[in-house]
Amino acid sequence: MATAAGIKLHQQQNCTSNDLRYTQWLNMSSLGIKRAVPAIALFFVAPLVAEFLLGDLPIKLLGALVVLAPMYGGGALLIRELVRRTGRGWPSIFVLAFAYAVFEEAFTTQTLFNPNYLHLNLHLLQPAYIPSLGIGAWWTIFVLTLHTVWSISTSIALVEALVPERATTPWLGGIGLTATGILFVLGSVASTAMEIKQDHYVASTPQFVVSAIVCIVAIIAAFRLPSTASVRTAAWVPSPWLVGAGALLAGSVFLMIPNGWGWLAVLIYVLLDLAVIGAVFIFSHRKGWDGRHRLALAAGAALTYAWHAFIQKPAVGSGGIGFRIGNAIFAASLILLLVVAARRTAYESSARATLESAA
Repeated sequence: MATAAGIKLHQQQNCTSNDLRYTQWLNMSSLGIKRAVPAIALFFVAPLVAEFLLGDLPIKLLGALVVLAPMYGGGALLIRELVRRTGRGWPSIFVLAFAYAVFEEAFTTQTLFNPNYLHLNLHLLQPAYIPSLGIGAWWTIFVLTLHTVWSISTSIALVEALVPERATTPWLGGIGLTATGILFVLGSVASTAMEIKQDHYVASTPQFVVSAIVCIVAIIAAFRLPSTASVRTAAWVPSPWLVGAGALLAGSVFLMIPNGWGWLAVLIYVLLDLAVIGAVFIFSHRKGWDGRHRLALAAGAALTYAWHAFIQKPAVGSGGIGFRIGNAIFAASLILLLVVAARRTAYESSARATLESAA
């Protein structure tokens, strides 16, 4: 009897121990999923901004996210995680976003070199064509700016604004980062294979080599940038509303320049890009610049895509009421995201300012 009672007690203790371990595992799993939510959000926000908010693809093709999310979302997430893990900031994100842009347009879609992309007769390379390089200066600057500013940088800024208290910390562990890298590679390979199968175009070896060199140099430069913010100066900083309006204006001008202007359009693009980069660099090194201003920049850029989508000639189909309904849904979703992000960012900025004042 004593032996039987001891065995029963031992079994009960084992069950209790197993239940405790199971509960701990559930809690850890729940915490891990919760911590990864921003990463999952960015994984899907990036392709939605890059293709759907822009107006290239209709809402009925949301299934294309199966291929687009691993490439766009995987790329944006990898860039964001690597930069945050190494303690670097937005200059590094921006430079890596440029490297991504070159990678996608030179290797995946090859639009930088293809004279008749997907046989659509878009004549992308004709404006400001450079025969020695086999590229169109207008299209090169235009599409690289789209991916650098909108597809990657804007997407990262929007999602970070939703979790401002974790905006500068990693969202993924080692396993998550590895999985993201694998998804990015698979997505890029799948997209490239689909493009080549449909178009049957392959750029020349020198074009690939030069593009690879540009990507490598950009990546090295991104991680050579300072890992810590410099000392900020006390000077005037525009309000977030003014910053957002400026970003909206600059983005709208950029998208409205006719490609028929050729080299004049290229000149305007270069001046506009340099002006925005210069202004952000100057103001971001002043006291008073915070998450609200970064969100304002992203909001202005994203809203540019949202309104321009209604006059954008879609890459697939000819538009129509169904397409415009999709544009409206994406625009409304963006506005809702901005409202939530603005509230969270304002609260975080206020709390941080209070702590700094107390210190």
